[in-house]
Amino acid sequence: MNVLVVGGAGYIGSHCVRQLTAAGHRPVVADNLVFGHRAAVAEDVPFYSVNLGNESEIGKILRKEKIELVMHFAAYAYVGESVTDPLKYYFNNVAAPLHLLRCMIGSGVKKFVFSSSCATYGIPATMPITEADPQSPINPYGQTKLDVENALKAFAVAYGLSFAAFRYFNAAGAAEDGGIGEDHTPETHLIPLAIDAAAGRRPPLQVFGNDYPTPDGTCLRDYVHVDDLSRAHIAVFEKLTTPGTQLFYNLGTGTPTSVLEVIRAVEKITGKPVPHAFAPRRAGDPPALYADSSKAQRELGWTIQFPDIESIVATAWKWHESRPGGFKP
Repeated sequence: MNVLVVGGAGYIGSHCVRQLTAAGHRPVVADNLVFGHRAAVAEDVPFYSVNLGNESEIGKILRKEKIELVMHFAAYAYVGESVTDPLKYYFNNVAAPLHLLRCMIGSGVKKFVFSSSCATYGIPATMPITEADPQSPINPYGQTKLDVENALKAFAVAYGLSFAAFRYFNAAGAAEDGGIGEDHTPETHLIPLAIDAAAGRRPPLQVFGNDYPTPDGTCLRDYVHVDDLSRAHIAVFEKLTTPGTQLFYNLGTGTPTSVLEVIRAVEKITGKPVPHAFAPRRAGDPPALYADSSKAQRELGWTIQFPDIESIVATAWKWHESRPGGFKP
């Protein structure tokens, strides 16, 4: 299948491009490189530097490359920034996908895989979170993801669009061969921050809150390997053959891991201490967030190949150890 990967030079998108190639598909990448890295995409993969608002160019790509399905990874994802600059997030995370979808529908491309988020659930009343739980975002980032989900539902009914929306928990890790991994500016993800602190490349890690009602007082999160995420996106393709199909899946391991447990895993894998200091809680951080992903496992045959935090950290360390500067030469 010819698959357009929008945001395919970013962290999750670039890993998905690799998994698409491994599965026998033909990926085509469109990325404006605001946060993505051209070096994250193999030279033999067709690459277009383009903004989604440029409907003329997007339409040309869809036709030229004979695209059959589109995967979207091109969102801004800094929660705090979404609060201080919501206009930026609504333009990029809602308006831009609408331009893309209008091009797709006009070109007869009606299969879509959307990168959504557990942020659409807000602060859930119970754990683990299922797809049937209420969605009540507490920040503009989560709201923009829910807004696109709602638009997709309407487009499925009106235009016969078939889509799957995957609600991620904490994407983590790197390609097993160490070829690609996380390289964000600014970096906000716990595992790379802990690794860099251990390597002396950053100041001591800040742990926000140690008085939560959890076993060790720090937040519990669900860390899922980026390649496991990617494989789920590909496994859903065969479910999108019927026009108007609407699918929603949580993607997580279902295993809650605390901040201190992540630190201990990084220390074990790297053999280095992780300097860290406790800081006050951040506003809006729930004590625990973890998934019930049984629906994806049952319906897609999705299997988790990196079920524990140490196996995830090991792949991240391989990348960060070999490429301390990330994708920079």
